[in-house]
Amino acid sequence: MRSTRLSFTTMLWLMGACALPSAAMAQTAPPPGNAAPTADNAVLLTVFFKHDQSRPLSELNAQLDKQGFRKVFPPAGVEVVSWYVMMGIGQVVTLRLPASRLREVNRIIEDTAWGPYRTEFYPTYDYKAVGMAEHDKATSN
Repeated sequence: MRSTRLSFTTMLWLMGACALPSAAMAQTAPPPGNAAPTADNAVLLTVFFKHDQSRPLSELNAQLDKQGFRKVFPPAGVEVVSWYVMMGIGQVVTLRLPASRLREVNRIIEDTAWGPYRTEFYPTYDYKAVGMAEHDKATSN
């Protein structure tokens, strides 16, 4: 578990470090916190909500309601790409959001989902168009 946390922390640090030079060179203000995701600022965030299997579902749902989870998640302006129940695990949600809102989404989950759920976060980016273009290029030769 510790190596996963270290790798995740390292990955976030590298993502931030990579973003800084281009922003500094352009000398533009960062997008406001409520900016819509665009091709140049959007990230995908997959969140595993692993439910506490030692407690009944009714108890977990009551705690989520008490903590206000369903009122604030997903936050307005954040696109839900997919939301699945993974039997034996919990729920897996993929969101598309501006990178500038990553902290906000994290805090909402920390404040309202912890207890009923343990969470894992996987920030990614949309590679489908690039991957398919590479596939098409490889198969046309």
